[in-house]
Amino acid sequence: MSYYFSKKIDSTFDDAIARVTEELKKEGFGILTEIDVKETLKKKLNVDFYRYKILGACNPPFAYQALQAEAKVGTMLPCNVIVQETGDGFVEISAVDPLASMAAIRNEKLESIAKEIQAKLKKVINSL
Repeated sequence: MSYYFSKKIDSTFDDAIARVTEELKKEGFGILTEIDVKETLKKKLNVDFYRYKILGACNPPFAYQALQAEAKVGTMLPCNVIVQETGDGFVEISAVDPLASMAAIRNEKLESIAKEIQAKLKKVINSL
């Protein structure tokens, strides 16, 4: 089982961020965190890296349901979506597969929630 799903798109990096953010919003997700890996690696290690951002996406109703089903599931939240340059003129957007990440937790309630979130994140990726 793969732990993510992704799609390459013909877009600028900034437009890709805007598009994925908008598509996430349509599915009830907001962005809680945004980590600029390129900037962080330059600042902390003084190395050059390609454009790569990690978006911490959260759908509050599903997060609430998941936390009610499993108190420690917060260690796996939010759902990470990455946007990265691929070096061939495209941008790749990848999302964690919540069903794969939740497989380590044996909780039927959590599994059904993960399936719903998986469908929403796949819809986001496919719509790009």
